Amino acid sequence: MPMNLILLERVPKLGQMGDVVKVKPGFARNFLLPQKKALRATKDNIAYFESQRKVLEAQNLERRQEAEAVGKKMGDLKVVLIRQASEALQLYGSVTSRDIADGAAAAGVKVERGQVELDKPIKALGAHKIKIHLHPEVAIDITVIVARSPDEADFLAKGGTLVAETERAAMEAAEAAQRAAEQAAALFEAKDKTDETPAEGAEAPAADEAAADEKK
Repeated sequence: MPMNLILLERVPKLGQMGDVVKVKPGFARNFLLPQKKALRATKDNIAYFESQRKVLEAQNLERRQEAEAVGKKMGDLKVVLIRQASEALQLYGSVTSRDIADGAAAAGVKVERGQVELDKPIKALGAHKIKIHLHPEVAIDITVIVARSPDEADFLAKGGTLVAETERAAMEAAEAAQRAAEQAAALFEAKDKTDETPAEGAEAPAADEAAADEKK
């Protein structure tokens, strides 16, 4: 049976501070209540919230401003994670939100695992845009670079794109076929032009006939 809660802060896809919402009991007990993001929507709790609304709003504004300041500093953050992978660019394993949080900490930025928005683990090499929630109303995108070596990471950081060996072979074969087709077309075109060019001396018989007529 759904539980009625009053939100103490904005919760994405759920509601704003002060909203009374219905949620599944598990979501309430495992996340919203222990994280102090909401209270049970009892008469007493609603009255308490209303009495503390201005204080809560002021605290929320202060935290949001701090998060915005941190977000400006993190705008160009690139978290580099070195992993082993196959020739198809697939990781032997995966990158999780905890890995990203640890990588950010290694880069000098404190990020909690719960702040990382990752619908599913990363399982391929490349540069991935990941959203970090610094505050219920502030989120930024950072770049998580998963590579096999520092040099490869640097290549990706500069905008490079990795190509799987199977794809590379297919691309090279296609390029070779295209070049062969272009060369064949050029040869046929040159041959056609040669066939259309009159042979040297082809007009001579006509000229000789004209000269014979003048002598007569």
